[in-house]
Amino acid sequence: MKLVSYLVSGKSSFGILTENGIIDLKNKLGDKYVDLKSLLADEAGLANAKTYLNAPSDIDEQDITYLPVIPNPNKILCVGMNYAEKRAEFNETSSAPTLFVRFPDSQTGHKTNIIKPAITNELDYEGELAIVIGKAGFRIKQEDALSHVAGYSCYMDGSVRDWQYTWFTAGKNWPSTGAFGPCLTTTDEIPDPKVLSLTTYLNGQEMQHDSISNLIHTVPELISYISTFTKLSPGDVILTGSPGGVGKKRNPPVFMKDGDVIEVEITHIGRLTNFVVAE
Repeated sequence: MKLVSYLVSGKSSFGILTENGIIDLKNKLGDKYVDLKSLLADEAGLANAKTYLNAPSDIDEQDITYLPVIPNPNKILCVGMNYAEKRAEFNETSSAPTLFVRFPDSQTGHKTNIIKPAITNELDYEGELAIVIGKAGFRIKQEDALSHVAGYSCYMDGSVRDWQYTWFTAGKNWPSTGAFGPCLTTTDEIPDPKVLSLTTYLNGQEMQHDSISNLIHTVPELISYISTFTKLSPGDVILTGSPGGVGKKRNPPVFMKDGDVIEVEITHIGRLTNFVVAE
């Protein structure tokens, strides 16, 4: 099942993305759930949604504006330096997971604009697999970790490189630099994320490619590690890191500019597409 969040006729909603359009779950489920996060927070939420899988679509995809898959997560926890090629590019030697945060209001959705801040010419692309938590947990064991996942999505974790300095947060939280979408693919379709592969395209040219099986710290390891110090809640998002091939480390460097199209594709999920515009 592929779940999406969006605006339709100026109002926020969520539904099931199908080949024939969108099945609007907010309309189907009445006032039970205000958004996708509240659906995930209900133990029966996904089961309730699945009862409409074969319903006729209500909305044409062309009539919506995509929102970030989870527009209002309590937490977005980001993992850096989690592929061997990326670690080599940045001379990373620490064995511990590299963590930083992204703020929810820095996000945007599928087929929307990524805003290049006027202050920089170093807006870099980073395609990543996003984990969306479906069941709350604290100090989760690795062997139980995948049972806490609602599903997976694509993320373009845009980085303002000349504002990262000695750490990442200042370079990661500019408005509309984190694209999240197009959908949440639930774990019944992806029981093991290691089978996925990720590719990032800039103006149609492949810039990054790797297998999720090559993560240094795996999805269960990350969930267990992060939940050691903070309770994870439904709708929380964990970004698992970006492969090598980022623009900063190319010769010459390649950064996103006004008019570019940036895309992140992950098998079994879809292709997240965004348009870069100058502030």
